[in-house]
Amino acid sequence: MKVVAIKTDIIKPGEDIFSFLKKSILSIEEGSIVVVTSKIISFSQNRFTDINEGSREEKHSLVKKETDLYLDPSLSKYDIMLTIKDSIMAVNAGIDESNSDGKYVLWPENLQEVTNKIWRFLKTEYQLKRLGVIITDSKTIPLKWGITGTAITHCGFEALIDKRGEEDIFGRDLKMTQIQITEAVAVAGVFEMGEGDEQRPVAVVSDFQQPIVFQDRPPTEEELADLLIDPNDDVYAPVLMNVDWKKGGK
Repeated sequence: MKVVAIKTDIIKPGEDIFSFLKKSILSIEEGSIVVVTSKIISFSQNRFTDINEGSREEKHSLVKKETDLYLDPSLSKYDIMLTIKDSIMAVNAGIDESNSDGKYVLWPENLQEVTNKIWRFLKTEYQLKRLGVIITDSKTIPLKWGITGTAITHCGFEALIDKRGEEDIFGRDLKMTQIQITEAVAVAGVFEMGEGDEQRPVAVVSDFQQPIVFQDRPPTEEELADLLIDPNDDVYAPVLMNVDWKKGGK
């Protein structure tokens, strides 16, 4: 797998995301997946608010408004809120202060629709038949220090490689194994894009050895729903289902 992160200009608030991508990406190989950080989409949508120094209550209120479910910040030694937003577990509903010039940056609105539009635009602009798009953010890892990339949305390819029913190298039947392509590619893309002042919000990933099944259409609502696990069926249910989740504004 080859990952090429692209250094770009700093996106301006309200700048058209399609024009920004066109001037930033010189070329895309057939059969590639383009990884885009959600933050530049947020800036293009003016999805941010000014930070009032010292107002932790204001941030907590903003998180509650932006998320589906949240845990009270008093449960955290770091005064953060664990949240579930759009079926993704995130800290503070994805609201970020890094690389934001003194603002809280919120997750983009209508992100799957925007992802589909970016996919269509890049396919047409670069005359491609096989192309994928992933929109990413950063996430923490339970029981480990550090952050990695994570996929929020995708378009243009099947998100899972289903190994169920196949055999391992010793002939044992695989009963549960499905490879999460979007997460794997997101981790690689965000690693090369960086988390500091690298100014590389886009990456092009290509030369896959795993079999990527590209699609000539956006994912259907049924396909997106099939990627999600009911909390009761999740292997982490003993943790997820035994805390006092509160309903947020979403």
